[in-house]
Amino acid sequence: MSAIRYELIKTCKESGARLGRIHTPHGTIDTPIFMPVGTLATVKSILPEELHTMKAQIILSNTYHLYMRPGHDIVEQAGGLHKFMNWNKPILTDSGGFQVFSLGPLRKITEEGVQFRSHLDGSKHFISPEKAIEIENALGADIIMAFDECAPYPADRMYVKDSLERTTRWLERCIKAHKKPQEQGLFGIIQGGMYKDLRKQSAQEILQYDLPGYAVGGLSVGEPKEMMYDVLEYTTPFMPKDKPRYLMGVGSPDDLLEAVLRGIDMCDCVLPTRIARNGTVFTSQGKVVIRNATYARDFSPLDPECDCPTCKNYSRAYLRHLVKCNEILGARLLSYHNLHFLIKLMEDARQAIMDDRFLTFKKEFFKKYGYTK
Repeated sequence: MSAIRYELIKTCKESGARLGRIHTPHGTIDTPIFMPVGTLATVKSILPEELHTMKAQIILSNTYHLYMRPGHDIVEQAGGLHKFMNWNKPILTDSGGFQVFSLGPLRKITEEGVQFRSHLDGSKHFISPEKAIEIENALGADIIMAFDECAPYPADRMYVKDSLERTTRWLERCIKAHKKPQEQGLFGIIQGGMYKDLRKQSAQEILQYDLPGYAVGGLSVGEPKEMMYDVLEYTTPFMPKDKPRYLMGVGSPDDLLEAVLRGIDMCDCVLPTRIARNGTVFTSQGKVVIRNATYARDFSPLDPECDCPTCKNYSRAYLRHLVKCNEILGARLLSYHNLHFLIKLMEDARQAIMDDRFLTFKKEFFKKYGYTK
């Protein structure tokens, strides 16, 4: 029996958006869901207890970074990632492929795998599909991703075609190397860049393997948003209705709702904590750059419609002061708010799907948030 099981509860009559549950060894996840990213076995500046309070259901950690520091053997010796970081709910680990390919001139791709130099000290390393799965098996996440090649944008057609076909061959090797299918669900990744026929080819190749879930990779890599939505809308109908659908690396409010509209169940991104550390927040009225001088004497809440501790207890003026002084508390409070905001957004999206009014919900949110679409 697979470690991961998906249950489709409802399809919104108004929009086709999906409401479901993913059952994992560490608990059940209500979908659609946003997954906070804990790259190095920590969601930056946020305690696991705080993640529980804001109703985070699953977090993502990074295979490449944990392989580099502290080493997957240390995490395994600690009892796995859940015990190591004191998080008893589901975890997803990516394969490290995106990070390795992001190294650019520091890496060399061959059929066997990827040779690269560490971004930390320049030391030489090699990750193959087998090595990636070995690391992920040691980390012990509930959902693990196949080692894939993420083509950049823009990329010529022949490069993308070769890349997606290599991703398929690597998937087969990942499946053979996977030692814990009863404990960890392996997801395949559909590639193909911005070429629709190549997306179709990749989907057909990846879906021939009966896996517990599938992801769409290689989007939100610099292409225009409308192109991303168009390619996503074309791709998701190829994906099984009875398996989770994961869009990798997406985390702005508009992208999340557009993804849900196109049948996606899971999204993740470092965006909410990254922009928080720079003083930018999501609010019900749109983005706010809190370091701007206009907030120096603004003693109102960050977002009067938000019930998170940041908004209930601290003024915009105080938060601006913390950010301008580079105080750690500023990054913590804004990160908490941004994560809470996206988690609540997806909770509201789930309710809207249940009520068969997701399109109406999306339209109302966009109008209030200041999106023109």
